[in-house]
Amino acid sequence: MTSAPTHAKGLEGVIAGETEICKVEQSALIYRGYEIADLAANASFEEVAHLLLVGHKPSADELKHFQAELVAERKLPEPVLNFLKTSGDLVNHHSAVPMDILRTAVSILGHLDQDCQDNSPEANLKKSKRLLAKIPTIIGHMQNSIDRRDFVEPDANLSHSANLLYMMTGEQPSEEAVKVMDVSLVLYAEHDYNASTFTSRVIAGTLSDLHGAVTGAIAALKGPLHGGANEAAMDMLAEIRNDIGHENDDAKIDAWMQTAFANKRKLMGFGHRVYKNDDHRAPILHALGRKAAEARGPEFVKLFELGETVQNIMETQKNIFPNVDFPCGMTYFTMGIPVPQYTPIFVASRITGWCAHIMEQHANNRLIRPRVAYTGPDLRNWND
Repeated sequence: MTSAPTHAKGLEGVIAGETEICKVEQSALIYRGYEIADLAANASFEEVAHLLLVGHKPSADELKHFQAELVAERKLPEPVLNFLKTSGDLVNHHSAVPMDILRTAVSILGHLDQDCQDNSPEANLKKSKRLLAKIPTIIGHMQNSIDRRDFVEPDANLSHSANLLYMMTGEQPSEEAVKVMDVSLVLYAEHDYNASTFTSRVIAGTLSDLHGAVTGAIAALKGPLHGGANEAAMDMLAEIRNDIGHENDDAKIDAWMQTAFANKRKLMGFGHRVYKNDDHRAPILHALGRKAAEARGPEFVKLFELGETVQNIMETQKNIFPNVDFPCGMTYFTMGIPVPQYTPIFVASRITGWCAHIMEQHANNRLIRPRVAYTGPDLRNWND
């Protein structure tokens, strides 16, 4: 017998392709040449979306035109609206979660998009803009259905981030809340060959359509080891608060953590397959979230203090650092966003990265078909 080929479990460290879209390093996260801290401080999400999808930083006129295109595409076709009217019942009384609703809504949009089967660069860009515009509307209508409220129409006077918040609540968001949401969308927009993006490229590599590739990416992002980690991180903090009480006691928090370590429990929101030290995005979002908590009141500050104690224990005792999902959970909770919508909001951002990668795959395609190391029984005869 020949020896099994060497392989990396989970493809860790394997270079699986080339991209012009994003560069992830230990010391930097770069979107098409721009470092993430620079973008978070100086660019709006719409500017970053244009950068990723169109391929360059927009001029003032290009940005104005891009924003107008998004506003014009926010409304949903009737079949999707009819489906979303049922979403509250599917979530409240059946087994669906918001990511399932979003996945199905995007799939229905594919049936209705006249360019669905066209994989040309021009058609793919148009479809990408439509999905970017419509996903906040899907999230908002879904949340209103879950809450048994009337649907809220998109507001053409609001930015992408502001409209996303407005669609879920029907209330005009504060400038501070819009800023926090906008930066979070910038931070989540792209991250090279993460699980969901790689999924989208594998699907696109078969020359399947953009809507199909995005639907597969949403399914991949749903998992708690990927996009669902922000929800799981907040659930973990809620569990700690429930177990130790709402008054932060460092000794009790440490005892809870020691039990988790002893039980080899995976603590969500910590560690990263690529980053061995800090996730560059985490401190940016933590600082914004902490400021929002201080503005909202002591109860929310206590949540961040609990998170900071947990983070310190992980860093000092395990040398494991938070990823962006850990401060995201606390930040979105402080903003009053329902926990099950955290990952759909991730989609409202990452749709830009996914679509950019799908377009890149279609433009320079080769079927993605790796090999596998067989570990089953040796050759045998059926009649023995």
